[in-house]
Amino acid sequence: MRELNYEKLVLDIQNWIYNYVKSANAENVIVGLSGGIDSAVTAALCTKALGNKKVFGLGLPCGSISQDLEDAKLVAKSLEIDFTVLDLNQIYDNFLNIIEFNHKKKNLANANLKPRIRMTALYFYGQTKGKSLIAGTSNRAELAIGYFTKYGDGAADFELLASLYKQEVRKLAKILSVPKRIITKPPSAGLWAGQTDEGEIGLTYDIIDEILYRIDYDIDFNGLIDKNIQKVRDLMSSARHKLKMPPMFNVRD
Repeated sequence: MRELNYEKLVLDIQNWIYNYVKSANAENVIVGLSGGIDSAVTAALCTKALGNKKVFGLGLPCGSISQDLEDAKLVAKSLEIDFTVLDLNQIYDNFLNIIEFNHKKKNLANANLKPRIRMTALYFYGQTKGKSLIAGTSNRAELAIGYFTKYGDGAADFELLASLYKQEVRKLAKILSVPKRIITKPPSAGLWAGQTDEGEIGLTYDIIDEILYRIDYDIDFNGLIDKNIQKVRDLMSSARHKLKMPPMFNVRD
């Protein structure tokens, strides 16, 4: 993997955040705190850039486990930022009760509904706090293979971690003094009980990072398993539509 000066990287990201928020004439930044490492690092960087009075953390339980909320509270406390819990479980349940067709607990449509409800709450809350920007929390691996929900956690006003591999986010977390419990816990989108990112994807982030790194920098795949390489390539191909604005039919004279 590439060698980065993480202290300088933190400063560079801080400056980028400050300038971007200023150029958008925004007052605050809203971060959905999931209790995971990516949202913790995002909140820490925003707090360093803007100060703890201009960053608002939201806990958005929606079919997620209670430990995630406790970990989100821990992150907010460590950063000394305002933290509000909006319990979305009833909204989620009521939505499904309105829908007439049968659904199962692990149905993908059900799972994707959760981040879409959460993002609606984030933007609504942001508008109650003056002119606010919603911080995205996706890393390079998640964006590349499409491991996010379109118009859910994939919707945001800016992305800080989009060019950072997961293992680089972990290193940043240590520099930023993110609580160890957050750094070491298995990554999970909280879509259902027992769900983990790596279990759902079928590959570890370390493997995904290594394959993406070699693709990004045109390095041969010696020592890597062919089926894993192909899986990452297939996921990248399937995810392309998620990374673009919707195609628009254009009538020309």
